[in-house]
Order: sequence, then structure tokens, then C-alpha cells
Amino acid sequence: MRELLEVLEKNSRVSVGELASMLQKSEYEIEKEISRLEREKIILSYGALINWERYGDDTVTAVIEINLTPQREVGFDAIAERIYRFDEVRTVYLMSGNFDLLVIIEGKSLKDVANFVATRLSTIEGVTQTRSHFMLKAYKKDGVIINDEEKDRRLVVSP
Repeated sequence: MRELLEVLEKNSRVSVGELASMLQKSEYEIEKEISRLEREKIILSYGALINWERYGDDTVTAVIEINLTPQREVGFDAIAERIYRFDEVRTVYLMSGNFDLLVIIEGKSLKDVANFVATRLSTIEGVTQTRSHFMLKAYKKDGVIINDEEKDRRLVVSP
């Protein structure tokens, strides 16, 4: 039921009653479908997108490009698993192109992130190179504009 997934992806706080009304199904059908989607690991998690900077928490986010030597019989998967198990790691993608893994990490400071890359990521057997990029400012995340405050965007016309 793609429509259900699309609604939940945009707002997971929609009640079962609202979902039933929107999708013209019974509440029982919606609850049953959500349970199935959770069991089959199609729905993996429910969460809120938090603007931690506005809340007052300062963190450093870095995007790390990693080149690997694939391991016999398991390719990149075993190394990727070692990396995604670190608490600092938020996201890991296998990529095509000039590098193999794209890893997004968060730390309390630039020094913490640099230390993590130097002592934990780059020392993993099979990691041949890392390139770090620090995020300076987020404008949009997961389809949500971060600071979308209503502003008068009209051009100023002067005589």
C-alpha cells in the first residue's frame, strides 16, 4: 500500500483514524497493514527531524568519502558493517564513482570528528583512503527546508 507509506514518510504522527479516512480503508485494515510493513522491515523506524542548532546543541557533521579494498567473498559488506556499527556514524552508502563508501558522521567538535576518522575509520583493514568534508550549514534535510521562515521576498522597487 504505497499511499500509506507516502503519508507516513511525510508525517508519522498521523493517527490511524486519519489514515483510514484519507485512504478510504477501515482502521482495522490500516493497523493490520502497518503491522505487516513493520514485520517485513519495510517500515524501519519512526522519527522526528530536529533542528538541533536552533535548540542550542552544537554538533559537527562530516561527510567522509572512503576507498576500500573489497574482501574476498564478502566484497564491501563486511567493512561497511564494521563502520555502520560505530555510534558516531549516522549514514553509510555504497557508491559508484571515485570512492566506495559515503559515510556521514556527527561529533561534538571538529577535533572529535578528525580523531574518529584518524583513529577508528582509517585504521580499519581494507580502508585505503579517506576524504573528509565538513558541513557548514544545512538548508534542507530529508525534504524539509530547515529555516523556512516567512519572509517578504518581493523585490524592492525604488523611484
